[in-house]
Amino acid sequence: MSTHETITAWFRGRIPGGWFSEPATVTVDRDEILVMGMLSPPDVGADLSEDAQRVARSSRIAGYREETRDQRIAIAREAEHRFDRKVSWGVRCGDVETLFTTASVPVMTRLRLPERSVLDTLIDGGLARSRSEALAWCVRLVGKNEEAWINQLREAMEQVAKVRGEGPAAG
Repeated sequence: MSTHETITAWFRGRIPGGWFSEPATVTVDRDEILVMGMLSPPDVGADLSEDAQRVARSSRIAGYREETRDQRIAIAREAEHRFDRKVSWGVRCGDVETLFTTASVPVMTRLRLPERSVLDTLIDGGLARSRSEALAWCVRLVGKNEEAWINQLREAMEQVAKVRGEGPAAG
């Protein structure tokens, strides 16, 4: 069983029943575990506008966040001790998504003048307040525009890991 599968199974078993309308989605990297859950939308009737319905979904999320805070903290502490990663939480309710307590992890990079110039242009243009924020903006843009290719790459890496795991043991 992979680390991701182990962590997903642990959270799905540990999260109290009734919290989410479907199994939690767990995303894992070297530093963080993000647990995303789906909340059932509130029944607000058909007489409300789409904007009012969005307010109701946001309100459902706010209520969930407050009502589960202590249990989420306890579960996160247990998981952080067990898996040596920070735990973040988020929920979706219809088209509204909110992330709580997400980690902002520093990543060291070396950039030459032309790359730094791109980041500085984003700052000068008011799209970012710092080089760190500008770099995050660039990463999000690439992730959005190349999502299909990145997903293919991830699937290929999972297949490589599977083949390595089935190979002879290093001795």
